[in-house]
Amino acid sequence: MSWKKLGRIFCPDGTRSWAKTHALMPTPVVLGDVIRVYFASLDAQSFGRAGWVDLDARDPTRVVDQAPEPALDLGALGTFDDSGVTPSCVLWVGAELWMYYVGWQRAERVPYLLFAGLAKSRDGGRSFVRVSQVPVLDRSVVEPFSRGAPFVVSEPGGGFRGWYWASRGWSAPGGSPHYNNDLCEIFSADGLHWPAEGACAVARRPDCGEFSLGRPWVAHGDRGWELWYTIRSHAAPDAIGLATSTDGRSWARDDARIGLARSDSGWDSEMVCYAAVLRVHGRELMFYNGNRHGLTGFGVAARVV
Repeated sequence: MSWKKLGRIFCPDGTRSWAKTHALMPTPVVLGDVIRVYFASLDAQSFGRAGWVDLDARDPTRVVDQAPEPALDLGALGTFDDSGVTPSCVLWVGAELWMYYVGWQRAERVPYLLFAGLAKSRDGGRSFVRVSQVPVLDRSVVEPFSRGAPFVVSEPGGGFRGWYWASRGWSAPGGSPHYNNDLCEIFSADGLHWPAEGACAVARRPDCGEFSLGRPWVAHGDRGWELWYTIRSHAAPDAIGLATSTDGRSWARDDARIGLARSDSGWDSEMVCYAAVLRVHGRELMFYNGNRHGLTGFGVAARVV
């Protein structure tokens, strides 16, 4: 497998008060002749809001429109997403667009708390309204630390299936806390109410220095199932990982096959992360972040057949 990088596509220019920096975790969805890519940007106080840009579906390097205001703003004071919202998945459910997102809240002994929320759009995805002020993937007795970044699909027979990160706890080597995440799979009848525990789909490898697998994105095509994710490690910069499956249930890691590495210089020379893959007009595109987790914006690559 190999990918041809088409370049960096978007980075905030700092003129909007709610989007001073970052285009974090690009989350694409095809809307007719455009690919709308949602992301999170930070204001001057580093609070995060969801925005979007529209790209020409036939030329995804060309921006044709962008959000004048946040598509999803901060949550109310004291709620799980009062410090920021980061889109992780957008899908059509009937006439509505549903956005699953990571809600984050700043904390004292760890940098932040992360749980998953859901918002819905009835205006074609220009703006979203929360379904609740509490997470849809909240703390549970068996997963109390963090549950976030769900990627959700509608099941052909009804209901929803999702993949998300589940934290196994926080560590603080050298006094710098970090979470320890694996990727889990979970099912829901309505997409709103989810069980307290998922089944581990892809586990990190602590013996290789990995402490987190994050931002799952699942694609299903002629080659079977592919699950993309970000590897965070003490031993190497953040990188994109891949697991494959023949049935979408049992996954085998195949990280060496991704075919997309850091560039020698430029906006993605330090890391590549948060991949999102979709097929449009007969080709597969990967949207991804580069240096410093989206500070330098996001870019796109095309799969080479």
